[in-house]
Amino acid sequence: MPKGTEKKTHGILALAGLEPYKEKSGEEYMNDAQREHFRKILEAWRAQLREEVDRTVHHMKDEAANFPDPVDRAAQEEEFSIELRTRDRERKLIKKIEKTLQKIEEDDFGFCESCGIEIGIRRLEARPTADLCVDCKTLAEIKEKQMTGA
Repeated sequence: MPKGTEKKTHGILALAGLEPYKEKSGEEYMNDAQREHFRKILEAWRAQLREEVDRTVHHMKDEAANFPDPVDRAAQEEEFSIELRTRDRERKLIKKIEKTLQKIEEDDFGFCESCGIEIGIRRLEARPTADLCVDCKTLAEIKEKQMTGA
C-alpha cells in the first residue's frame, strides 16, 4: 500500500488493540466471534475509564493545597470541580458498559431494545453501548426535542 493510504484504527477499537470486525459471507449476526470482539472492546474501554478514575484520585490528593491567594484557591477548586463532573459522567458510562457486558453474557446484545432488529456491527463499533438501532434512536431524539421545545 502506498504511504499514507493505509487504514488507521481510531478510538475505541485502537484502545482494545483490535481492527474493525470483518464479517464473513453467510455469517450469523452476533455469533460467538462477534460477541467476543465486542466483549474485548467493552472490557478495554472500562479498564481505561477506571484508570482515569484512579489518576484523578491521585491527582487530587497530590495537588490539593491550601493556597493563601483566594484566586489560586478558586482556580484549583474549579479545576477539581470540572474533573469530578467528568469522572461522574465516566462512572455512569462504566455502569452502562457493565450493563452491556451483561447483555453479551445473556446473548441479548446487538438488537434494538425498541423494535428488535439488528443494530449493526459498524454502529456497535462506533458506540458499543448502543441499545437502539439508528431509526429508533433518531425517533427518540426527535421526541426528546419536541418535549424540551429545543
